[in-house]
Amino acid sequence: METLKTVLEKTLKEAGTEEVVAKGRAITLWSEVAGKEIDKATEASHIEKGIMFIKTESPVWRNELMFQKREIIDRINNHLKKATVKDIKFI
Repeated sequence: METLKTVLEKTLKEAGTEEVVAKGRAITLWSEVAGKEIDKATEASHIEKGIMFIKTESPVWRNELMFQKREIIDRINNHLKKATVKDIKFI
């Protein structure tokens, strides 16, 4: 007997919506992965072609987050258990 999780994953994959769900999860994970201080100064916008777009409240935050980009990408993808986010663009 298959678990509900297994059935849902199989159905999403067959319907071709697995990628869309992963992108949505990545957006909602931003607050958790970024942390409270960064989350206050940013907002996850969308993901397009593997690039996650993050709105920042100032150029200072954009610059600071550039140094943390690789670590944040790794944390998001580890939570998702797949490489959904390939890059982050701070806007």
